[in-house]
Amino acid sequence: MDTVFLDANVLVSAALRPNAPLQQLWQLKDAKLVTSEYAAEEARRNLPKADQQAELERLPRELPRVRGIADAESLPNDLILPEKDLPILLAAMEAEATHLLTGDQRHFGPYYGRQIQGVLILRPAEYLKQHA
Repeated sequence: MDTVFLDANVLVSAALRPNAPLQQLWQLKDAKLVTSEYAAEEARRNLPKADQQAELERLPRELPRVRGIADAESLPNDLILPEKDLPILLAAMEAEATHLLTGDQRHFGPYYGRQIQGVLILRPAEYLKQHA
């Protein structure tokens, strides 16, 4: 079974479009979805409307949350991520995730398809395509 860490932008997308294909993630039987307090809070800040925030709250309650305190020293030296994105990868590592799903092309894009400390970074659509 995969352990799939959801980045804040995935949570935002799921809250903004409850009928989007992204909702299929919650239907997968061979995946355990997780996130972090940090990602959930970032998602909350990015949803301006009360109904969107309510939908977001419905989703993360179904997700175990990790604190995201893994050691940054264990990251590869060639990894270049903004400081605000490091807690996402570290939380995925702490959760012992097999996958980190993120739509953050700008910062995580260079690492799509790459495993970092055992965590494979993918776009959500790519993961869903592989598990359809």
